[in-house]
Amino acid sequence: MNMSVLIIDDEADIRFSLRGILEDEGYSVFEAEDGEKGIALFAETDLDLVFLDIWLPGMDGLAVLDQLQAYAADIPVIMISGHGTIETAVGAIKKGAFDFIEKPLSLEKVVVTAKKALEFHILKEENENLRSRIRETHVYEITGNSKPICLLRDMIAQVAPTDAWVLITGENGTGKEIVARSIHDQSTRNTKALVAVNCAAIPEELIESELFGHEKGAFTGADKSKKGKFELADKGTLFLDEIGDMSLKTQAKILRILQEQCFERVGSSKTIRVDVRVIAATNKDLVTEIREGRFREDLYYRLRVFPLEVPPLRDRQGDIVRILNEFTAVMTRKHGFRPVRFSEDALVILQGYPWPGNVRELKNFVERIFILYQGQLVNASMLPREYREGVAVPPPRSSVSDVDDPPAMSADFKAARGEFEMRYLKQKLAECNGNITKLAETIGLERSYLYRKLKAYNISP
Repeated sequence: MNMSVLIIDDEADIRFSLRGILEDEGYSVFEAEDGEKGIALFAETDLDLVFLDIWLPGMDGLAVLDQLQAYAADIPVIMISGHGTIETAVGAIKKGAFDFIEKPLSLEKVVVTAKKALEFHILKEENENLRSRIRETHVYEITGNSKPICLLRDMIAQVAPTDAWVLITGENGTGKEIVARSIHDQSTRNTKALVAVNCAAIPEELIESELFGHEKGAFTGADKSKKGKFELADKGTLFLDEIGDMSLKTQAKILRILQEQCFERVGSSKTIRVDVRVIAATNKDLVTEIREGRFREDLYYRLRVFPLEVPPLRDRQGDIVRILNEFTAVMTRKHGFRPVRFSEDALVILQGYPWPGNVRELKNFVERIFILYQGQLVNASMLPREYREGVAVPPPRSSVSDVDDPPAMSADFKAARGEFEMRYLKQKLAECNGNITKLAETIGLERSYLYRKLKAYNISP
């Protein structure tokens, strides 16, 4: 893709020579004859590299360097030094300049130094992206051992190392973005950026600018050039969330770019080429949208190279306790809250609740419980009303009807835990009609581990 370079030098012949060398190498070049104009151009232009003369009229090169670094310290600056200014140039490097080249300019030196500076800049960006992803890694991974989730994880593992485009479908709150990030993290592009775009949240009049970028003055308010999401995702992954909410006009533009991997910024005729893997997601039935004329059939088949469907939480109830525990641990650690615990009767209700808002609703529920009851044992009667209405609260255990269970727990913690596990496994096995495979899926345990537990407690199907 094209790189943009700014030359700040008061000598016209130096600017002319540099422009010729750099344009021959494929760079877009901007010029300024003094520091003030250079700083103004730097502030309003999307740049990748600066050549800066040390001796300038008015504000000298070192003062300009300070201003540029204050504005954007990550853009590399190469100092241009004349005879007798080498010591000053070395001082500039100590202040943050990338390197310096001496006059008269050598074509080879200019090309090599520019290439090294840009490679260094790109490496810094990649390292920052990696650090950012590590900082922002979503702790709520694809959690659970239910059959639908195990199948989903297997399919992600198959498609992630390829460059195949993926269309993720599923209800709101099921975790489609987490699936997209999991695909990217397991791909060969994981050292590059994953750039997410919520297609439903961008106004129609701005979506082209957001996706493709724009030049200064392209429309009212465009006071500087800006890279679009496609450009930012070059060599990485572009995640188009809620793709079904794009207008037909934007869909047509997207289709051309997806096919050709090139585009023009708004307000520009210059073509920019990129290498982008696309992952799209939607909560809509795109087949119905196509039938009703709201979605392009050709775009659908272009995106749907590898379809993935994220199951709703109601279809993976065996994962609910595991996800609940994960959210609880995260909230405890992140906010320094005192942990909450859930009683057996509360867990029964939560496992039976349909969770129309899916995993997102479960996360919000945990936050709500922490606000209400941090540090407490939460039983069924303490759950918010809407969670209790759909599932009957199980009656208290009777020492007469439950002859195998003692009426009170042992005082010793380990013994009490064993008694609870035995009661729990007996009850759940009965609910699963003695089917151990179904029991393993329901309560989220590996079958081999479950067999060992049942044997230890002498429980038979």
